[in-house]
Amino acid sequence: MSRAGAVTFKGTPMTLAGSAVKEGQAAPDFTLHYFEGGLKPITKDSLKGKPTLLSVVPSLDTGVCAIQTKKFNESLGALGDKINAVTVSLDLPFAMNRFCGAEGIKNMKVGSDYQDRNFGNSYGTLIEELKILSRATFVLDKDGKLIHVEYVPEVTQEPNYDAALAALKGAL
Repeated sequence: MSRAGAVTFKGTPMTLAGSAVKEGQAAPDFTLHYFEGGLKPITKDSLKGKPTLLSVVPSLDTGVCAIQTKKFNESLGALGDKINAVTVSLDLPFAMNRFCGAEGIKNMKVGSDYQDRNFGNSYGTLIEELKILSRATFVLDKDGKLIHVEYVPEVTQEPNYDAALAALKGAL
């Protein structure tokens, strides 16, 4: 299944692969990868037990994606280990790790969907024409249920930070 015109990229309509997820449903399973002395997995099950923010970006090497990751990182510092927070993109785990080191990102993990795009297909964020992820935010409660879903309609714009953070804090 695909959703033609589900988002725009610089004003051009784009098609998202998969179905849109909705608040109230169980979050789909996924496996992402990060680099910490080797490639390691992040799965939905590994995040259970704490509310989780999934901040989805096309690429950390672009301005808006960097801003999104930095803003969430700053806002989440006070929550410490009470929550999980993951920036998701198709960037390679090594590049994501370098970005976090250079930008002082310490309150978020980064997870790459580069191996099989299972996250992008399951969460309906893979832009078919560009083969990158669209911009979105998802918040899962401690049991893995979706309590906040935002697909940003124009990929070059920032998400609603306040709504995602309110849902995350409300799940504590």
